[in-house]
Amino acid sequence: MDTGAVRTDTGAAERGYGYIPIAILCNILWGSAIPFINVGYRLFGIGAGQSGSQILFAGCRFFLAGWITVLIRSVSLGRAALPKRENLPCVLKLAATQTIGQYVLFYIGVAHTISVKASIITGLGAFVSILIASYVFHYETMDRRKWAGGLLGVLGVVVMNWRADGFGGGISLAGEGALLLSMISCAVSAGQIKRYGQREDPVTLNGWQFITGGAVMILVGLLLRGRLQPQGIRAFGVLLYLACLSAAAYSLWAMLLKTCPISKIAVFMFLQPLFGVILGIVLVRQPMDIPLMQYLAALALVCACIIVIQHRQGKPSS
Repeated sequence: MDTGAVRTDTGAAERGYGYIPIAILCNILWGSAIPFINVGYRLFGIGAGQSGSQILFAGCRFFLAGWITVLIRSVSLGRAALPKRENLPCVLKLAATQTIGQYVLFYIGVAHTISVKASIITGLGAFVSILIASYVFHYETMDRRKWAGGLLGVLGVVVMNWRADGFGGGISLAGEGALLLSMISCAVSAGQIKRYGQREDPVTLNGWQFITGGAVMILVGLLLRGRLQPQGIRAFGVLLYLACLSAAAYSLWAMLLKTCPISKIAVFMFLQPLFGVILGIVLVRQPMDIPLMQYLAALALVCACIIVIQHRQGKPSS
């Protein structure tokens, strides 16, 4: 793994907090994906255990998201948004971690583990991103403040997913193992985006890695005999929405990663499952499957986590 030095521009974080609403918006969009993916499965006739069809559905989503990103970026630049030839390996590496590795492993893992444990493992991604940024890419120092904030966030995820019968017993390589590898792949991709974004437009990079990764996922889904059976025009509307939110959220996230310390923005990923619950209720009328007080306790812990990590050490810059 390439762990060479890269200059971390902390100016955006030190000058103010303008990055916070953008980071929250990204996680609201990702949180809205959770209920809409479930709706998409129903409208495309995809069963709970059909990993091939799930991967095919995700591949179509990201392939379309990539072309939407590239088209919009081309219009904004007034020219074709193409990566420099010397940066093509960056596109392939990022596609391998952010899209292919993360989501293929994710769908395999979800198919082989219970939903509560899946939610907890994927909810740890924010903390793992901070750890990898500190200990693998050496972008920043893992101090006591980040440890304390990260552990508060982890506790919030655990509280939100706690049930009367605990989390279920047993682990498997295809289940919990695949989810852990998916989470690590996602965390590594954050470090890659930060590095590659120093020499390539991060939005262009993101669009082409989506196209590449989505195409590979479509192929994998077809090899696993996946199929999509759309049931009306609403199915394509849901797919388009998921593609658009991916294009918007990941492009904004890539720009944040270019200019902000990873710990400052990764911590907002703890909000995703919390947003997912609320947006599921509001957008698709899913019932809340946890008590309100348990949800509020998890929200309080995650907010405390964000405050601890966002708190500036020493006097703020004038």
